[in-house]
Amino acid sequence: MPANLSPEYKKAEQAFRSARDEQERLARLKEMLRTIPKHKGTEHLQADIKSRVKQLTEELSGPKKGATRSGPVHSVRPEGAAQIALIGPPNSGKSTLHSKLTGSRAIVGPYPHTTHEPMPGMLTFEDVNFQLVDLPPVSTDYMGSWLVSALQPADAALLVLDISDPECTDHVGAILALLEEKKISLIERWPGLDIDPVGVEEDELDPFRSYLPTLLVANKIDLNSDPEEVTILEELLGVRFPTLSTSTVSGEGLDRVGPLLFEGLEIVRVYTKTPGKPPEMDRPFTVRRGASVSDVARLVHKDIAGSLKYARAWGSGVFDGQQVGPEHPLSDADVVELHMR
Repeated sequence: MPANLSPEYKKAEQAFRSARDEQERLARLKEMLRTIPKHKGTEHLQADIKSRVKQLTEELSGPKKGATRSGPVHSVRPEGAAQIALIGPPNSGKSTLHSKLTGSRAIVGPYPHTTHEPMPGMLTFEDVNFQLVDLPPVSTDYMGSWLVSALQPADAALLVLDISDPECTDHVGAILALLEEKKISLIERWPGLDIDPVGVEEDELDPFRSYLPTLLVANKIDLNSDPEEVTILEELLGVRFPTLSTSTVSGEGLDRVGPLLFEGLEIVRVYTKTPGKPPEMDRPFTVRRGASVSDVARLVHKDIAGSLKYARAWGSGVFDGQQVGPEHPLSDADVVELHMR
């Protein structure tokens, strides 16, 4: 990464990493190109940005006449509080886990590669929905060329393993290596979980690499009840992913997935109300810790965000109905009443 990048460029780069769909990524790429300092030290990065603008523009405009695609045309559009990708080797029980957690009608069977395309489903935790996307298995024998695009919108990953498979260590090593080659890093650091491994500093992040906080799911625990197996697996792999043991047969661990995602991604629920009416407590807007009133206003409607004057807030750190500005930070379960100019 070249030195002397301006704060304006770094802001555009951060916005690109946070973009949740292809159109938004394209807009952020163009902003990065506009704001990047133009000197010899950034020539390589400028060329990379231009190449990605061209590639994404072509993808969004659709295939050329007579062209064919080897996989789905688009990745799954994010919905809910966060999009979570399910990654794993063949026969890890990934699709069955997805079906149990979301009620999806995923095709499952005792043979590999039953999943051919991204399968979205919703996992509900309290009044929050997480979008879980079941993806085709990854192995040294097969990894779909479109898988990288499918992982771009994801906020995190569940790395699902068959803990009873004696080769699961080899499978994980292969998956991590294959994804690294495609500039997808499964990382140990979750914003809200109590672990502190050595991580990549913000200034050292590659804007064109996906960094996915990853939960290691030791599945089929009913077939291997040795509690030390997961610890041994971590030591052999040299990773410190947060881990969770699950069984789709007994149901063990399934009820912990939602709370872990909620805590780990630092989800904040914000409820809105109109003047003189009670708040809508069954329909929260979801943001991340550190988000402000203006962030919620943008979720409600972009026109409201543009004309927001102030808000009245109920919840943590304020007295009921206190007037706050657009940059007031919000906490989980806060209620806001938006007032426009």
